[in-house]
Amino acid sequence: MIQILIYAMVYLGSALMVYNIFCFIQFVRYIREMKVWDGKSSFLYVPIFLLVFFLLGYLSIGLFGHPSPIMAGVLFGGSIFVQIMYCLLNYIVHKVIESEQLKTELLAAEASSRAKSSFLASISHEMRTPVNVILGMDALVLKNPGVPAEVREQLEKIGFSARHLSELIDNLLDLQESAQGSSSAKGEPVPLQEAIGQINAVYSFSCGEKGLIYQSSLDDELIRSYTGDAAQLKRALMNILDNAVKFTDAPGTVQFTVEGDEAGSESAVVRFVISDTGIGMEEDFLPKVFEAFIKEDDSTTSRFGGSGVGLTAAFHIISAMGGRIEAQSRKNEGSTFTVTIPMITSPMQEWAQAPEAQADPTDDLEGRRILIVDDIEENAEIVADLLEIAGAESDCAQNGQIALDLFAQSGVGEYDAILMDLRMPVMDGLEATRRIRALERADAKSVPIIALSANAYDSDVQNSLKAGMNSHLAKPAASDLLYRELSKWIRRSIREEAADRHDRDKTDRTAEADSDC
Repeated sequence: MIQILIYAMVYLGSALMVYNIFCFIQFVRYIREMKVWDGKSSFLYVPIFLLVFFLLGYLSIGLFGHPSPIMAGVLFGGSIFVQIMYCLLNYIVHKVIESEQLKTELLAAEASSRAKSSFLASISHEMRTPVNVILGMDALVLKNPGVPAEVREQLEKIGFSARHLSELIDNLLDLQESAQGSSSAKGEPVPLQEAIGQINAVYSFSCGEKGLIYQSSLDDELIRSYTGDAAQLKRALMNILDNAVKFTDAPGTVQFTVEGDEAGSESAVVRFVISDTGIGMEEDFLPKVFEAFIKEDDSTTSRFGGSGVGLTAAFHIISAMGGRIEAQSRKNEGSTFTVTIPMITSPMQEWAQAPEAQADPTDDLEGRRILIVDDIEENAEIVADLLEIAGAESDCAQNGQIALDLFAQSGVGEYDAILMDLRMPVMDGLEATRRIRALERADAKSVPIIALSANAYDSDVQNSLKAGMNSHLAKPAASDLLYRELSKWIRRSIREEAADRHDRDKTDRTAEADSDC
């Protein structure tokens, strides 16, 4: 009986060794198919040859030898050990290969994302350029009081459609940035009262044109300045207000209420409530309202228009600010959107005071000289015409190198500001700005340089500021926004120059007094 058990262990060990050899052959085929072996592939067969020799030894002992119980146990245990080592090796190799494949897929996905971002940045730039020309020409013609009423109405429709296209481009860029995780809120002073006043000015006009009643109220406790991202906050709120105006028929009402809970002397929770008496939504559609390109009823698209991304973009912007947005609605009774954002208070800044905000910005542009840098002739002409209407003179440069040469050859203080495009041949706007700031002349560091570009990503804005520009306007920029930005920075430049002169005069008087002593 013991002898039978001994031979059974020997032959079972031999059978297991045959299976081990088969497993190793399959393993070598897998490695070679995956093409992950950098050395000589023949080396992979060495373990197989060794196992074949072991198998022959097993069979020789079983057929011609007289194995003892210890020898039989060693032979059987050796086969089990080889099987365990094969399983461990196979598991490790598969995990390593899977890890390499995941790494390769991740690199490919990152490369694809970069390519997509580059494409979107490029195509948005190309789309903004003609839209800028359309809006600019439309605005210039509408400023002519002699335009017939019928033509004026047609031009206003053209302008409305072009602005809608511009807003769609902005929203798509917002969605792209949020998908990449690159959308973030800035921490800069937000003069809330001024920001709400600008929004009210836009929508009281648009509601009046549509025959709607626009109502707005601002909590008296929220008159100070807060830390946040004013531009992004306004864009999010205006996307929601656009939606309210769009889906409300006359005679209807759009209401915008801003209220807050002072959590302390340094913080507040601000609520922006936007309600309308429009077509509303079914309750079961509300969970989908912030999804991109989702619409409750396709028939509303042909009736009201819309791209389906405005609320989605607003949702991502508000989330990036640490806030939340909630929607309530009833079919045919209207909708209410509540935006809640925690904000940190900051001291009111000089530039945010109401008297300056209410002043006519064109008063500061009268007689000023502006250098326009743009490689698209039509864009430069439109900006030049807008500046001429405001009483300012202008020179044009087709690229950064020409702009650098013009500024370097001009007299100190000859140019009151520079409007700089970013993408240009020969020398781009960023490099031109850096070189202008590096010039050894009194006004090189103080002359306002404002980016006026179709590059509208947040990274583009940051690159502009890092290069030494004072501000960044995305094309197409409305004439009133352009005037306000130029006026603000020219005023600030004048104040800084006056302060510098005062400091120099004070230093000179002190030096004279010391010399007299």
